[in-house]
Amino acid sequence: MLNVCEVEKSYPSGGLLPKEKKQIIKRVSFECAAGECLGIIGESGSGKSTLGRLILGIERPDKGEVLLDGVSTENVQARVGKMSAVFQNYASSINPFFTVKKTIMESLRIVKIQKADQEKEIEKLLHQVGLPAFYKHKYPHELSGGEAQRVCIARAIATKPKYLLLDEAVSSLDISVQLQILTLLKELRSAYDMSYIFITHDLQAATYLCDRLMIFKEGQVEEVVSVNNLKNVKSSYAKALLNKTISL
Repeated sequence: MLNVCEVEKSYPSGGLLPKEKKQIIKRVSFECAAGECLGIIGESGSGKSTLGRLILGIERPDKGEVLLDGVSTENVQARVGKMSAVFQNYASSINPFFTVKKTIMESLRIVKIQKADQEKEIEKLLHQVGLPAFYKHKYPHELSGGEAQRVCIARAIATKPKYLLLDEAVSSLDISVQLQILTLLKELRSAYDMSYIFITHDLQAATYLCDRLMIFKEGQVEEVVSVNNLKNVKSSYAKALLNKTISL
C-alpha cells in the first residue's frame, strides 16, 4: 500500500523578500492499493508533477510523509527497486551515449541479476515492450519517440517494481503511438501485477488506463472518483474540468 499523508511543499516565490515562499502542495493525503491504477488529473501548474517527485522521494516534503508498506520513502532502501518512473521527456531520460542495452542495465544492476542472465533478461524486457532483440545495440538518436519511450518503460519495469509512476508519459507522443503505449501499459500491469500512479492532463488516457481519478487543483485534492462514475462528480471544478476535457 502506498500512503501519502498530509504532504506539503513550498518553494521560494522569487518575490522581494528572500524568505517568501509559495505553497505548491497543500496537505495532500491519499492512498493507492496494490494492483490499482490511480490517475492524478489536473491542469498545467496544478502541482501534479511536484507531487510525483515527492512520491518518488526525489524531493522531500516540508511536512507530512509518503509511506510504502508502512515505511517512509525518504528511506532509500524502502523505495529502491520497488518504485520506478517514466517521464514525459524521453529524450532527456536516456543518456545519449548509452546503447539501449546499457540503458536497461542501469536498472538491472539494482536487482543484482547474474551476469550470465543479463543478456536474456534485456531481450525479454525488449520483447515485453514490443521491440526486437537487436534494438539493444541501438543508440537513442536511432529511435523514434515511441521506441524511446518503450525503452524507458523497459528500464522502469526491469526491477519488477510494486509501483510505477508515469508523469505525462504519453502526452508528447503522436496519438496513434499514445494508444499503443497505453495498451502496452495495460498488458504490463496485468503481467507484473503492478500499481500505477498515472499523472496526466488527458482525461481520455486516464479513463482508458485507470481505476480511479484524483482531481487535482492548485496543489490540493479536489475530488476522488471512480472512472465508472465520472458523470456523478460533485465539485464544480471537477465538472468544469471534465466537461472542458471532453469537449476538446
